[in-house]
Amino acid sequence: MAGHDSTNGLTVKSIKPSGTTIRCDQWLQLLDELNIGAFTVDCDHWITAMNYSAQALMGLRENEVMGQDCREVFTGVPCMVQCLLRRNGDPATDEPDVEILNEEQTKRLLTRLATPIYDEQRNIVGCLTILQDHTPIADLVNRIHYEERSLKLILDNLDVGIFTVNRGGYITFFNREAEKISGFDRRQVIGNPCTAVFEGAAAQDECLLKESIADGSSRSSRHGRMTTKNGETIPIRANYLALRNEKGTIIGGLATFHDLTLVRQLDQAIRERYTFQDMIGKDPAMQRIFETVGVVAATDATILIEGSTGTGKDLLAKVIHSVSRRAHHPFVKVNCAAIPDNLLESEMFGYVKGAFTGAQRDKPGRFNEADGGTIFLDEIGDLPLALQAKLLRVLEDREFYPLGSRHTQKVDVRIISASNRNLKTLVAERLFREDLFYRLNVFRIEVPDLKDRSNDLPLLIHHILRKMAAIRDNRHVGISEDALQILLNYSYPGNVRELENILEHALIICREESIEPGHLPDYLLDRRPNFLKDKDRGPDYQAQKTAGSSEREHLLAALRKHGWNRSKAAGELGIDRTTLWRKIKKFDLRPA
Repeated sequence: MAGHDSTNGLTVKSIKPSGTTIRCDQWLQLLDELNIGAFTVDCDHWITAMNYSAQALMGLRENEVMGQDCREVFTGVPCMVQCLLRRNGDPATDEPDVEILNEEQTKRLLTRLATPIYDEQRNIVGCLTILQDHTPIADLVNRIHYEERSLKLILDNLDVGIFTVNRGGYITFFNREAEKISGFDRRQVIGNPCTAVFEGAAAQDECLLKESIADGSSRSSRHGRMTTKNGETIPIRANYLALRNEKGTIIGGLATFHDLTLVRQLDQAIRERYTFQDMIGKDPAMQRIFETVGVVAATDATILIEGSTGTGKDLLAKVIHSVSRRAHHPFVKVNCAAIPDNLLESEMFGYVKGAFTGAQRDKPGRFNEADGGTIFLDEIGDLPLALQAKLLRVLEDREFYPLGSRHTQKVDVRIISASNRNLKTLVAERLFREDLFYRLNVFRIEVPDLKDRSNDLPLLIHHILRKMAAIRDNRHVGISEDALQILLNYSYPGNVRELENILEHALIICREESIEPGHLPDYLLDRRPNFLKDKDRGPDYQAQKTAGSSEREHLLAALRKHGWNRSKAAGELGIDRTTLWRKIKKFDLRPA
């Protein structure tokens, strides 16, 4: 403020803009223009002037207070420090906010600022007191804070994911549904770039949000993607818009999004279209499969997929078809082990009217149905030797005789076969034709067992839970560390299919927000005390066991002290809960 000197106070006749001396009454008028109340007193505390803003604040008139002692008139604005007029040379003083009642008995929140008035000889001749009404500002702040709290409460209870970012793209709010969909706790993402939940800085959705912040226009993404805490990419539908403050200035952006897992599953069921996103795997072996499949799918090469039961051979075949040039044509599956031998030929190649008793009309076979597309021969190792010769001709000439016909039919099909038995071994045992094996084995893919890619287990578990929750009732269910530990230490002879069955069992029983050990099948719980035998731990186990015995006892002591509360035990040990969990697993620790 002009005329305010933090050391010397206000000198009445020293400020001369445009060559004119500013008197105290002019200062009061200037403060009036700013809606700031002010009054002056002389050295005897007598009021010498009061502006209109001060009169309105105090509910008084200037003629009612002129010449009166300020200490008697302004009892509602108490002096919180010693009076400036008693302390020669004191600087201006900010006093605490005080509440007063105006003439309408309404509370007003005032801030008092006082400064001495000097003459040209630096003698104190009075005091200028400023009364600033902060009630409207306080009301506004309180209202904003209240509305913000209410808004956050509302947003937290919506069944749509919502997060906000500032102009720099850093997350400032993350609601509960966003937590459920992404798997992130809001404390893990608030303050971090939004790339934490998108697929990196070049992601389409991250770009759309930035564009909305840049130009203020809203945008939509019908086929967006989000990366969960576990590294799983999920489909979302999202809307992005700019956030503005009360002045209309863009201060950030807001995103609303829905989990489209169920929608995508329904679409796949109807269209039978699959992508690499449907096959979950970060293990190097799975990554190599994805890379090679991406290349071979673009060709018409015959593919042989080998792997144990339940490893996902069926799904891999569907993915290959869906990303090939034949994607818009049929995908026909034939389970060679499920069809009786005497019906296999007619099922695969069809028959003509009169071919056998009851054949009253021509019936096309599976190869006819797959014309232009892909035929998937599952469990081909169980195909009878007699039918193998006929299949060999289809592979060589792409033609065959329907049962009872003397005329060949040509088809344009791609053949993908799969077996849970090693065909090369079957050839050695003379159970499978060698020439057919080499025709089928143009491009071989071996899908690893789940036990051989245990690093994928956490990702698979959360992915399967999400899919099943979407099908059942869209209820997001987590999994406790204890239950997860049991699942991570099981060998899964039935592979991914068995894991799906286990999790479906748990979801049927679980009515809480998290799967606990008691929700898992009994046969898993029966194995819990002895996940791994000493002889299976490798040659270095005994040496490691001896070296780690003191650490093991140290961990056990902390866990027992805190009743196996991992958070408290980890705090005492000075490590985080994840590290403690790994050590518990390493030393096979459990309550007695």
